[in-house]
Amino acid sequence: MENKIEVRQFNFYYGDFQALIDLNVPIRANQITALIGPSGCGKSTFLRSLNRMNDTISIARAEGEVLLDGKNIYDADVDVVDLRHRVGMVFQRPNPFPQSIYNNVAFGPRVLGTAKGSSLDDVVVESLKGAALWEEVQDKLYEPAQALNPGQQQRLCIARAIAVQPEVILMDEPCSALDPVATLRVEDLMRQLSKNYTIVIVTHNMQQAARASDWTGFFWLGRLVEFGKTGDLFTNPQEELTESYITGRQG
Repeated sequence: MENKIEVRQFNFYYGDFQALIDLNVPIRANQITALIGPSGCGKSTFLRSLNRMNDTISIARAEGEVLLDGKNIYDADVDVVDLRHRVGMVFQRPNPFPQSIYNNVAFGPRVLGTAKGSSLDDVVVESLKGAALWEEVQDKLYEPAQALNPGQQQRLCIARAIAVQPEVILMDEPCSALDPVATLRVEDLMRQLSKNYTIVIVTHNMQQAARASDWTGFFWLGRLVEFGKTGDLFTNPQEELTESYITGRQG
């Protein structure tokens, strides 16, 4: 099974504070990798390192390698705009633009110039279908996106992410603002999407990690304590700290 991303000896700093320490993480292609651990352990910082979202923070700096298809994304010649086209992001709270449903999905392809006219219509339809939202919104494409319920808004944000045809989708606690029914819809959607995309998800919900992912990494104080197949990590953890965390004795 090939790795889409390989993280090697990766360290990350906010000024003098080291947030991530000597990380080595294999992220398998067309699989779902979940990152678990207590608040403040570095999960979201790591996730944002995978498409250099942390570059916007002036005191932040990285050391080591994050290889995307064998190329270090921190090399000086990497086009960060192109990187974020290839590695998309879905945030914790649904953040649809204050525009119509159609224009939300069409935004990326328009900016990138990858689709126009009828082909843009096709991209919007296919992206909404890919996000399991088409049946619910096909008759109201030009109504405000904010009129959708939170679960629909999050699936709209996923449709917006896949409209630019990324290779990897990063999800930062995508279900934390959703009710249980909407959460299960998004988990089912992630399963469908993993046939075509590599997915990395940060979650505080260990049941979600156990249900939805193929691989799980457990973070603690900026370190990766354990990484492995999800079923193995939850039923037969190799590290005492992992067992303490998933059983609720720690964290």
